[in-house]
Amino acid sequence: MASSFSLLFLVVLILCFSNVLSLSSKFILHSDLIKPSKFPITMTEKFIRQLNVFPKHDINLVSSKEIEPVTEQRLFEKKLNLSYLGDSGATVQDLGHHAGYYRLVHTKAARMFYFFFESRSNKNDPVVIWLTGGPGCSSELALFYENGPFQISPNISLVWNDFGWDKVSNLIYVDQPTGTGFSYTSDDRDIRRNETDISNDLYDFIQAFFNSHPEYVNNNFYITGESYAGHYIPVFASRVHQANKNKEGIYINLKGFAIGNGMTNPEIQFKAYTDYALDMKLINQTDYDDINKLYPKCEQHIKSCGNGGEDACLYAFQDCFKIFSSIMDIVGDKNYYDIRKTCKGDLCYDFSRMETYLNYDQVKHALGVGNDIEFVSCSSTVKQALGTDMMKSFEVGIPPLLKDGINLLIYAGEYDLMCNWLGNSNWVHAMEWFGQRDFGAAPSISFRVDGEEKGVQKNHGPLTFLKVHDAGHMVPMDQPKAALEMLQRWTQGKLS
Repeated sequence: MASSFSLLFLVVLILCFSNVLSLSSKFILHSDLIKPSKFPITMTEKFIRQLNVFPKHDINLVSSKEIEPVTEQRLFEKKLNLSYLGDSGATVQDLGHHAGYYRLVHTKAARMFYFFFESRSNKNDPVVIWLTGGPGCSSELALFYENGPFQISPNISLVWNDFGWDKVSNLIYVDQPTGTGFSYTSDDRDIRRNETDISNDLYDFIQAFFNSHPEYVNNNFYITGESYAGHYIPVFASRVHQANKNKEGIYINLKGFAIGNGMTNPEIQFKAYTDYALDMKLINQTDYDDINKLYPKCEQHIKSCGNGGEDACLYAFQDCFKIFSSIMDIVGDKNYYDIRKTCKGDLCYDFSRMETYLNYDQVKHALGVGNDIEFVSCSSTVKQALGTDMMKSFEVGIPPLLKDGINLLIYAGEYDLMCNWLGNSNWVHAMEWFGQRDFGAAPSISFRVDGEEKGVQKNHGPLTFLKVHDAGHMVPMDQPKAALEMLQRWTQGKLS
């Protein structure tokens, strides 16, 4: 992963799941979480270094002397003063663009970095938070290459994105978990190792956000993201919903959560790899039969992992990614995030413009980032710390949210292998909830934008599944207009 594990959860992931262990030396990552005595195999750096951007430092650990002690739950935020090329298309004169840090109060010394962009249309639009996956990949990947207000041109300047999600929402991007992007700490004990701690940090942040921006408290709130955020999002949504029920903190008007090309239920999704590869003619029937022999051991370890066995979680990672790497041995140089394309460079995509731009001193100054902090696109340290988290299913917390009327949108580009649409469709259909039978029986209908079919969707009650045509892992990058239309209809209750 490292959104996809990153998209590379890359980006895009922005990835979904990092990367393969070494049955294929070409796709393997090295991880200090894998105990050498048990796993002598190296795991390739290809997925972790993700995105063709290689920061000098994997994570921002700064001296404690440089951090002022803060105990208040408030944001340290500044309005952005950056130059943009072109017309924003905004109907309001004074666009509120902000960046800042929040001191995570339940950590030793962690600071979470974020961007906040007020809606170009109406400040009463919903508040949407975006979480990129990896784990450990910065949400700036999505900001500049997918659905943010602007993109980075070849001459490293900002140009307005005609299909930025800030056209229909007040949009927040967060660098999380600690150590991702511009987020930093002076104490490595702040590096998170489970979803409970991650969701608590996010909850503390969003409470501080609404405390500092009370004008948005009554707006509808939606949680969105991609790839490995298929782990983050259900847990964060549950955290917010339970806090609302318990009358904890500021009431957050949570209306829904959306996961794009996510990794949520590994047991079901890994089983779908060979089915998807065969359907897309990436492998033949003989390959299919041979690779499927690897699945029983993968399934066994995933089940043990779900029952609390940490060693089983590491074995599951090793054995399950053999399925993926075996397919890639056959596929060769195809881009596993978009099988229509050839993988060019170490990470199949080039996101170096973002890395260059965000490490300019004048840009960091405008963002309120110290010169000693380097932008870390994807952190292998963050990823490795979550080694026993990767193969767990986070579907379990979703049915109670659906029962209470919280809407869920699962969408997936049809050409992504890593977190493919078929695996996502399979776990959505297999999920046990009050509307499971009716959802399964619901017809698939056309998702059309300006008269053209851009996907196929199914809906029942609070649950919608959308397969997006002509898109890979990063739907808003490949189909920006359709993705914006999807968000607007969904948040307005019109997607179904």
